[in-house]
Amino acid sequence: MAPGSMKKKAIYHVAVIGAGAIGREHIESFRKHPAARVVALIETSLRRGREIAGRFEIPDLYTDYREMLGRADIDIVSIALPNHLHVPVALAALRAGKHVMLDKPMATSAREAARLVVEAKRRRRLLMVGQNQRFSPAVQTLRRLVDRGVLGEVYHAKAAWLRRSGIPRIGSWFTQRKFAGGGCTYDIGAHVLDQTLYLLDEFDAVTVTGQTYAKFGPRGRGDGTWGESEIDPRKPFDVDDLSVALIKLKSGRTVLLETSWAAHQPVPDFNGTQLFGTEAGATTNPLRLFRSTRRGYVVEALDPLPVFVNLNRMVHFINVLQGTEKPHVLPEQSLAVQKILDAIYLSAATGREVRLR
Repeated sequence: MAPGSMKKKAIYHVAVIGAGAIGREHIESFRKHPAARVVALIETSLRRGREIAGRFEIPDLYTDYREMLGRADIDIVSIALPNHLHVPVALAALRAGKHVMLDKPMATSAREAARLVVEAKRRRRLLMVGQNQRFSPAVQTLRRLVDRGVLGEVYHAKAAWLRRSGIPRIGSWFTQRKFAGGGCTYDIGAHVLDQTLYLLDEFDAVTVTGQTYAKFGPRGRGDGTWGESEIDPRKPFDVDDLSVALIKLKSGRTVLLETSWAAHQPVPDFNGTQLFGTEAGATTNPLRLFRSTRRGYVVEALDPLPVFVNLNRMVHFINVLQGTEKPHVLPEQSLAVQKILDAIYLSAATGREVRLR
């Protein structure tokens, strides 16, 4: 949907599906826009639903999202559910005429993700995947430097999100393939891969070679504290807790992607992108520029430049509907990320390079 192609509204009514940690972040973020009102919460746990609805003064609580979809006053459905529910719930919301904010990953397969792209276009609804890393000041600053040619030709990038002990609670839906679709690659790899492709302004991958590992989770080690999903210690850990991939893009550029939920490493948590250019290199975390000058080789700490899109992705979503900002995350880009993620798993399973074109 093109920004401003629909009639602007004074107030946009939002329904949030899921009252876990991510769902609460959705609620809090939407509440920061003066034109947004979270009027409905959908949560299968009545206890949790009542607690969160009361905390945020949300008037209506449902245990079945389908009951909410019939309401003509709901403009936006914001989905914070386990991965396997993303596509069926988002499709139902789009078909009901709602705009959809969807947490990442877009789906558990590229084929399913493509259905969302088609449906959003057909219904002329705004569909956006919550790739919040793109909204950070560091990423926006580095994108400006790339666009200005400060780095010269950027020909390679390293993307990494590496945790020492950060599995999202062993025994939760995150660590079960039938609910999550994948492990750390889907969970945090999706973030850094998206931010890196955004920095390169290229999402068209040609080949992917990947390898995945599960060395800590199956032994009950590397557990973290994220999330509040129910835990069943009897359930198998059957997803990845570390992965690595080499991605070749259509332009000939390459991306090295590394992710881990659990690994022996010197720092507890690292998340960042490094760009390699012909005139300079740069990193997002910390935000630095490094290059050869007449004074010798210089590593320069950078101050963030003024942002060009609102840092709050939910506020941005409303701004797009109001026509004051252009969409910062396009569904076609999120589909491209999904294709690469799927290719990593296929390459790991077959031991072969996967061609996407």
